[in-house]
Amino acid sequence: MKYEIVSERKTKEPVKVFTPEDMYEVVRRYAAAKKEQFIVITLNINHEVISVSIVSIGLVNKALIHPREVFFKAIQDMASSIVIVHNHPSGNKYPSAEDRDITQRLVKAGKVLGINVADHLIITTKGYYSMREEGCFYT
Repeated sequence: MKYEIVSERKTKEPVKVFTPEDMYEVVRRYAAAKKEQFIVITLNINHEVISVSIVSIGLVNKALIHPREVFFKAIQDMASSIVIVHNHPSGNKYPSAEDRDITQRLVKAGKVLGINVADHLIITTKGYYSMREEGCFYT
């Protein structure tokens, strides 16, 4: 498997993401970070990646997140949807209560802005947890 940083990609072929596996491949390189990193993947209407941005770098077990920072790049990119991602340096891929709370807050903010939150992935070096796939998206 070949990894490319989206902003440094030499080819003009767009990267499309439809499944959590596709999303994980785009951000897999962040899984081994020693501190929590909160990342936003912006997508166009065709589910093509526009950008991948680190929104927040936190501590080993938490990162501060606010909707204004999460949606800033999405608004700049005129994205139709986003995927939110953060790593768990502990290797535990399951969401905490705080993870579930911020997901719901961001889904609600996205609805107000007209930007769909396609998924929230928690990534580790051993895999990922898709909050949409696991039924954690409710408002």
